Amino acid sequence: MRENTYRSIAKTISWRTVGTLDTILISWLIIGDITWAMSIGGVELFTKMGLYFIHERTWNKIKFGKEEKHPIDYHI
Repeated sequence: MRENTYRSIAKTISWRTVGTLDTILISWLIIGDITWAMSIGGVELFTKMGLYFIHERTWNKIKFGKEEKHPIDYHI
């Protein structure tokens, strides 16, 4: 089964939203400055979104762990 590019983009955006909120929260707790935490999260959002998309599309091309669907052939 092949994955559509639009699906990969949607997964990229949803995962990065969760990941960026996590990064902002952790940065804020460590640094104690919400402005710096938002800056770190903003930069991280775009760099990691690009990396994830490339990673996802590369894995989509690899057959490891994928199973071919075969039509069921009934014999009576």
